[in-house]
Amino acid sequence: QVQLVESGGGSVQAGGSLRLSCAASGHAFSMYGMGWYRQAPGKEREFVARIAWNGGRTDYSDSVKGRFTISRDNAKNTVSLQMMNLKPEDTAVYYCAQSLSTFGRVEITTPFGVASWGQGTQVTVSS
Repeated sequence: QVQLVESGGGSVQAGGSLRLSCAASGHAFSMYGMGWYRQAPGKEREFVARIAWNGGRTDYSDSVKGRFTISRDNAKNTVSLQMMNLKPEDTAVYYCAQSLSTFGRVEITTPFGVASWGQGTQVTVSS
């Protein structure tokens, strides 16, 4: 089973930037769609961004579109989330996620399409 390990979280002021990374163990990383979710205190886990298995498609939630960029490096088994112009409402624990199926057959835009989660990394944005 794949293991996902996030890094790069921290505390920044509003308007600042952070880059999250997720390292995946195991084989076949390049066959799976990957995504990022976040969960703020007292709220449900929500979809943030996803990238197709071959990097050919990306999607974002409306709340982060234009500010966040997801990317992947299949040679290094990593997926990243570049976050710009951070807002206090971006404060949450961010989770890396791997799709339930290969080659985009299952959407990762809902938790039902996620097979594996990372342990999460905290992002705190102060005003």
